[in-house]
Amino acid sequence: MRSRAAAYPLIAVLGWGVMFPVLASALHRVDPLNLTTARYLLAALVLVAILLLREGADALRPGARTAEVVVLGVVGFAGFNVLTNLALEHAAPQQVSLFVATTPVITQLVRWARDGVRPKPLLLGLSLVALLGVGLVITRGSLAGLGQFGVGGLMMIGAVLGWGIYTHGASRFGGWSPLRFTTLTALAGTAAMLAASIAADAVGWQHAPAAADLVAVTPQLAYAVIVGAVIAVLAWNTGVQRLGAANAALFMNLVPVTTFAVQIARGYRPEPVELVGAAVTIAALVAANLANRPRTRASSLPAASAVTDPIAVTDREAVSAR
Repeated sequence: MRSRAAAYPLIAVLGWGVMFPVLASALHRVDPLNLTTARYLLAALVLVAILLLREGADALRPGARTAEVVVLGVVGFAGFNVLTNLALEHAAPQQVSLFVATTPVITQLVRWARDGVRPKPLLLGLSLVALLGVGLVITRGSLAGLGQFGVGGLMMIGAVLGWGIYTHGASRFGGWSPLRFTTLTALAGTAAMLAASIAADAVGWQHAPAAADLVAVTPQLAYAVIVGAVIAVLAWNTGVQRLGAANAALFMNLVPVTTFAVQIARGYRPEPVELVGAAVTIAALVAANLANRPRTRASSLPAASAVTDPIAVTDREAVSAR
């Protein structure tokens, strides 16, 4: 059961890892805020259509959780994506993706601050080991390169903090389907991005893209919308509900490794220390997954294990909603 659940965050992080180089190439024609807004306007339309077909119009009403949905949508969708695209103007895709690997630690700290749940020492330790491996991949064993990030690094710290809050929030919506949670938070985030984009265009901070520019980045937009904003986010929120926020967040360590692999496919030749770092990251993720599997007796009923598993469901609200 948990092995199948792990496939969801894995799909998400692989899709996002490829997306960094894709978005970086699109930024040559469209500015970060307008690119992000165009991406999520299209993605929101797709998500709403799917939600209407599967769950009906009632699913579009957040009810008593409107405020929470809006906050998570603005912080998670708008905050993470806008800041990430802005950071890509200041640093290379593989450098920006390094910061995404801090998501497991950030998510556990957010959970600690929000719910008073202390991170498990083993899980926190393996997160740091995986992050060390990612650091070796990106820096080639030298920390000198980290000092070159500047503004881009600060933006990514804010972006990852926003995504950590969003990931923790997703685990608290156990009574909603991942599709409903993704769609409603995407709508809130898209509305915020659209308002910010219109304001930025009006004061001259950026310029609305010409039709020719949008046509030129159609392949990148198609990938970013279908894979990055629809399939990956749906898979991510499904994984968070089934594995818990802390466990799902561990998979974010694979984002920079995937980005690095894309760069290799484009002709980059890695050094041995980088290959060692990738191996360390993967080993830490596998160890974390094995260490957090529930230990049950052979005679235990599968149904009882699924309901009482304290790791698969990490938040009290999620438990009460089931």
